[in-house]
Amino acid sequence: MDAANLVAAAVEARERAYAPYSGFRVGAALLSKGGRVFTGCNVENASYGLTVCAERVALFRAVSEGVREFEAIAVACGDSPCSPCGACRQALYEFAPDLTVILADGEGRRWEVVSLSDLLPQGFGPADLER
Repeated sequence: MDAANLVAAAVEARERAYAPYSGFRVGAALLSKGGRVFTGCNVENASYGLTVCAERVALFRAVSEGVREFEAIAVACGDSPCSPCGACRQALYEFAPDLTVILADGEGRRWEVVSLSDLLPQGFGPADLER
């Protein structure tokens, strides 16, 4: 799957976001190494700490389906491209430290490509527990 199609899937997922409190809708599309795409949207909660980001929804869907190897994720939000929060960066790093991250605006018209290792330098993962 190319970047444009992955961004389009994230934009579509964004439409399903439940964001009645912030109004900030986010969609994500996570590409597995096997070519499957798992989408997610942010789901807010009146108890704000229970809110779950789109990236983690997509990741947890994939893991719950038995998929644990990933190539790329596209994130779509707002008027300009935005980056995954720290919690999402850490959750993604657990499974794919070399993940390609596509940051897109909410319409999928503009995007940029970065690496997860650039977003989370010196990340902490499973290998660090073996030291």
